[in-house]
Parts: sequence; C-alpha cells; structure tokens
Amino acid sequence: MSDRLQMLTERLLNAAGKAGAEAADALAVDGTSLSIDVRNGALEQAERSEGIDIGLRVLIGRRQACVSASDISDATIEQMAERAVAMAREAPEDPNAGLADPDQLATHWDLAALELDDPAPEPDPATLEDLARRTEAAARAVEGISQSDGASAGFSRRAIHLAATNGFSGGYRRSSSGIGCTAITGEGTGMERDGNYEMRLHAADLPDAESIGRIAGERASARKGAKKPPTGAYPVLYDERISSGLIGHLLGAINGASVARGASWLMNAMGEPVLPDALSLTENPLRPRASGSRPFDAEGLPTVKRDIVANGVLSGWILDLSTARKLGLAPTGNASRGTGHPPSPSAHNVTLTPGTRTREDLLREMGTGLLVTSLIGSSINPTTGDYSRGASGFWVENGEITYPVNECTLAGNLRDMLRRITPANDARPHTSHRVPSLLVEGLTLAGA
Repeated sequence: MSDRLQMLTERLLNAAGKAGAEAADALAVDGTSLSIDVRNGALEQAERSEGIDIGLRVLIGRRQACVSASDISDATIEQMAERAVAMAREAPEDPNAGLADPDQLATHWDLAALELDDPAPEPDPATLEDLARRTEAAARAVEGISQSDGASAGFSRRAIHLAATNGFSGGYRRSSSGIGCTAITGEGTGMERDGNYEMRLHAADLPDAESIGRIAGERASARKGAKKPPTGAYPVLYDERISSGLIGHLLGAINGASVARGASWLMNAMGEPVLPDALSLTENPLRPRASGSRPFDAEGLPTVKRDIVANGVLSGWILDLSTARKLGLAPTGNASRGTGHPPSPSAHNVTLTPGTRTREDLLREMGTGLLVTSLIGSSINPTTGDYSRGASGFWVENGEITYPVNECTLAGNLRDMLRRITPANDARPHTSHRVPSLLVEGLTLAGA
C-alpha cells in the first residue's frame, strides 16, 4: 500500500514539474471505513466506503495553489498539475509560503513504536452489527430508559504518503475502532438524552460492548427530570468528558494562525502565567496508540515532545512553517493538512498535569455549584477571551449531586478561568487530549 501511494505522489510531483512548478508537495490518502447502525434491536444502516484522494500544492516563487482529486489516472494528474500552476500564477504573493529547507526535514522515525495500525484483520459487518446490538441492549436494560436513539460500531483504516520536491518522502497507516450508543429517558417535552462513545486505534483496547451501553443508559437515566439551576456566581466542575474543551480554547489562542493574525487573547502572553503554577501542558505526538500521534507533520518536519505550558507559564506557540516565518520563529512540527488545502498549525496529544484528588473529592470541596457533563454552542471572543456556553449537568449541594440540570449558561473570561483551575486525577490515558475533570471557581451561571 505505501509503495502504491509513494508512486502516486511521485507522479504528482513529476507532473507539477512538467507543468512549470518551481516547487511542490503531494499527498495521497487511501482510506477504508465500515460502520453499522442499529436502532431498537434492528439493523438501521450499514455503510462501507473505500477510496483514494490525492492533493497537490505547487509554488511559483511565493505564490501557491492547491488542487485535489479522487481520480488517479494519468490524464487527471496532468490536468491537476496544469490547473494548479495556472492558479498559482494568478494567486497573491505570500511572503511566508514555501517548503521546508532540507535540513529541517524528518529523516528517520520508528513507526512500530507508535503502534498506529491495528495488526488484527478488518472486522466483518456481522461482528460490528453484533457489537452494536449488544451495546444498545445493555443501554435499554437500564432502569429509567424509555427508548434508544441508536447504537453504532465502526472501523476505519487510512494510509497516507507525503512527498515534496525538497526531498521528503514518508508515509504511515492508522486504524480506528469505535462503539457508541445514545439513550433517552422521559417522554414528550420531558425527554433527556445522554450516551457513551469509545474509540481506540486497536480494537482489542476497547471496553466491552455491554459496559459501553450500560454507561450510556446510566448517564441518560440520571438526567430524568432535569431543570434549570439557580442564577448566580458558583464554582463549576467540568467533567472529564468535556474538560478538554477548556484546554482546547487555550490551544486555539496559542495557535500560530490566530497569533499571526493578531486575533488571540493570548497573543502577548509568551513567558507569562496562563495556568496555575503547578500545572504544565505537554504535547507528545510520539505517544503509542494515541489518535493524535504521528511520526512527522504535514510538511515533513519531525514531531517532538515539548512543554507548551511549563509550570503555569506559556512557553511555546503552535506553529507550522508559514506562521513561524511570519512571527520570525522556528516551526514546531505542528503542520496539519488535507488533500485540498495548504498546511495549517494544529496541536496533537496534549497532557495536562493531573491533580492528586478524585472528582468526588472536588465535588465535596466545591460545596454548592454545578457539575457540567455537556456543553452546547459556543460564544468565545477570540481577542478578549470572554466565554459563554450553554451547559447541562447536575446541581451540587453540600458536595453531593442533588438533581440534573439543563438549559443554563456559563459565562466568564478564559484568562481568569484557566488561572483558577484545579485538576482531578481522572484523565483517561488513551485519549489524545488527556485532561482530567477541572474545577473552576467563580463562574457566572444563568439559569432559572
């Protein structure tokens, strides 16, 4: 497979050169996915997709253009190259566009150590259907569940190869297996739903179907009779299921694209505290069996482990080549791309320093407040960090959950919020963003 994709990228680069490109890179992606959905014990949908996508980026001076296709015939590749070169000649000049210098490129990597591809054979549809049925049955068996919103099981495998005229050429494969279910409690306008979804690169690492379904049912059943909480300023505990969203806002603010545009509430914060002093945020794109792992980035640069935040202090931006050049800094190996667009910066596999206490310990510590298990919508001011999100979860009194909550809004400022977080110790080890439950003091809660 990798030889086939490598030859495809070589054909694209050769065509680009013949069409007049001064430099180019090419990406070939071969993917297979299979998903089975069941509802109320019956097969609802079965889907399988297979295909190859190719992308070509050409540069003429500091002008660039990208084209993509799903046809790999010689005629199509020739047309792609000609169109890309014609587009590049008309494109505005970008002083920061360009391929990596040869001495910046990754030259060796250990794919076996990353364990990105499950060696087990692709599951057959009957196996996936059985997993989905068992998952849904376990959810429906939970007391208080009125109906199922369906269960699914799926598998995918994707192979990629990246090559460029600067001499880079490399590829790898990644697999993924997942099982999920959504259950409903209550009737009519009083219906509430919740669910559970688990994904692993290796199918053998997945929890069993019955436990996934049972947790989905228990989560939904616990939401029966949800109502609005009181309005006021209260501590809020972000459950581990959604706490990575807070860290995601931090990652967005230090993304090189935002910083280079001057549209970040942290653009002048390098070297300043952004988290509590005891906390660090570490990126490790080389973590085995993690969905964000990769041996090199989308520009062929090596990926490395580093602290983005060290002991509370912001110590690095998330940069690709273009944003690094614009900011006058070195790239950080964070380029991502699809076949149809140029690279852009993105973080992968981040870990927040865990706390020493459990989520239940933090509930007792907060006394009265809100445990958030779901977030809806988002209103984030990118330049000020003002934060407002719809939320649902559970009201807490005297450190104990008292009733489910819906239709409320949380508001605050991200800069202040992140400086006041207290982490629990419940981050799941397999996730790309390993972030535990987070207690945040003093948010404004709009409810009843």
